[in-house]
Amino acid sequence: MLTIRDITVRLGGRTILDGASATLPQGGKTGLIGRNGAGKSTLVKTIIGELEPDGGSIEMPKRARLGYIAQEAPSGTRTPFEAVLEADTERTALLAESETCTDPHRLGDVHDRLIAIDAYAAPARAARILVGLGFDEAMQARPLDSFSGGWKMRVALAALLFSQPDVLLLDEPSNHLDLEATLWLETFLQSYPGTLLIISHERDLLNTVADHILHLQGGRLTLYPGSYDSFERLRAERAAQAAAARANQEAQRKKLADYVARNSARASTAKQAQSRAKMLAKMQPIAAMSEDPSMSFDFPSPDELRPPLITMDLAAVGYTPGEPVLRRLNLRIDPEDRIALLGRNGNGKTTLARLIARQMEPMEGQLSYSPKIRIGYFTQYQVEELPSGSTPLELMTRAMADKPPLAVRGQLGRFGFSGDRATAETRTLSGGERARLALALVTRDAPHLLILDEPTNHLDVDAREALVQALNAFEGAVVLVSHDRHMVELAADRLVLVDQGTATNYDGSMEDYIDFVLGRNQPKSADKPGKTDDKPARKGGTLAREELKALRRKVTEAETRMSRLQQQLAALDAALLDPASAKGDLRNLGIGEIGKRHTAVATELEEAEMAWLEANEALEEVMGG
Repeated sequence: MLTIRDITVRLGGRTILDGASATLPQGGKTGLIGRNGAGKSTLVKTIIGELEPDGGSIEMPKRARLGYIAQEAPSGTRTPFEAVLEADTERTALLAESETCTDPHRLGDVHDRLIAIDAYAAPARAARILVGLGFDEAMQARPLDSFSGGWKMRVALAALLFSQPDVLLLDEPSNHLDLEATLWLETFLQSYPGTLLIISHERDLLNTVADHILHLQGGRLTLYPGSYDSFERLRAERAAQAAAARANQEAQRKKLADYVARNSARASTAKQAQSRAKMLAKMQPIAAMSEDPSMSFDFPSPDELRPPLITMDLAAVGYTPGEPVLRRLNLRIDPEDRIALLGRNGNGKTTLARLIARQMEPMEGQLSYSPKIRIGYFTQYQVEELPSGSTPLELMTRAMADKPPLAVRGQLGRFGFSGDRATAETRTLSGGERARLALALVTRDAPHLLILDEPTNHLDVDAREALVQALNAFEGAVVLVSHDRHMVELAADRLVLVDQGTATNYDGSMEDYIDFVLGRNQPKSADKPGKTDDKPARKGGTLAREELKALRRKVTEAETRMSRLQQQLAALDAALLDPASAKGDLRNLGIGEIGKRHTAVATELEEAEMAWLEANEALEEVMGG
């Protein structure tokens, strides 16, 4: 059991954790969530002893082993296999002792302990973990220094999992993983025998693994039972209850204040007025469940282009002459396409994205683009390489040198950079803000095609939802590379598998692909890796795309109408609760007229919701083929 008792941590004069308390269940799997900058990593550093709290304590059983990935990735001439085996320090020490020990009694104890910890099966277990995280047999035998930083962090994760600590702390473990490795990790963690605390913004990972959610907000911790979806439902219910209680209290406060104001001057009612004034003073305001400002993503709409935007005919691409990474590429991208590229890291997804983005030239075959096409290409490198001494306004002004200041400010405002945030130096921005700034820069010309390579690494759960909504509202085409399958499922309607040196349409759903990766099922397209993009797969060509565009427009129009009616209904609810607070033309209406209008708007909202449902069902039917 891990107990966090009244922890307070101040950094740079700012209180990060403020009397935070929680008790994690023994053997439980707890997901730690909170907005970027809320203090999740600070809490984990306090738990492992890297930070000394200003108050409070961390309590856990004395002999419990705590496991956490170090900041520095492993390096040197050791192989990943050797590095993982060395993580079990007891086994390593016992094996070394067994080679030099001359005391037969002690040697017997050593061998008994080796058997007890299943030491001789350890190499097979280490290999299984490495394979699950994407290391084939050849990669397991290469020196660590031959790998990139991301792959080295996979080795660190493998070593930590292999050591099997009693309390396992994981901070965004999927950031360096592809979808396939993330799926393996989820399965592994589901059966992990110890206590698990995992920081993650992956909704699916939290739903699959976590049985509790620890929410960090305003420096305080709240433990919720169940998965992430259960947490969202419970938090919404609590927010609604708090809002209702706050509204009732505010109405009562107004009544008391009005009574005091009207009766304080009268001798006959002065005592009652004083009594009510004391009641009013003692009423503690019910705090609103504070919500951080939502992340803002709003992609500008491009002008229309006739399909196709891009066509490939037996194209090949690579980095070394005569050695293509991908070949026989037959791919067509149209203005309404939402494509997700699937496949393990190293199979060529980023290479294909770079080819589509015109950052590479084909070695063979044909590649043609619509003459007026504009392409926006987002990568993590753009986030990491933003100049630290510049501001969003300066960077956007340089990027839009031919545009007036109003247009520059407008593009920044689409992504939440207004007021002081537009003139803040980039080094002071959070990871999520830097990602939004990079997206603002790559979409400044209203691209017809938006290519996103792992756009969610710096975004929290709420920001990822906002990005999904923005992508669905975007009127151009999208090519997405992401290990966040929640985003892929909601934002993509076409899957392309990059595997075995080529890219082919994947006929199954995302669920089919997950089943295939986990060995539970094998969709048809996996049996036919050579299947390419042909006319039957386009499901109707231009007519289908026009129908899809019209249905998407209906969904958007219904959503806009629903939003407007919900705002009207909220204003009518407030007017019915307290007529004196009515705004606009509602001030001139009696309570009966307000009630009639409420009924009419509620009926209209039901109709709008029905229209939205019908449009969505029709859209899903067309997209499903």
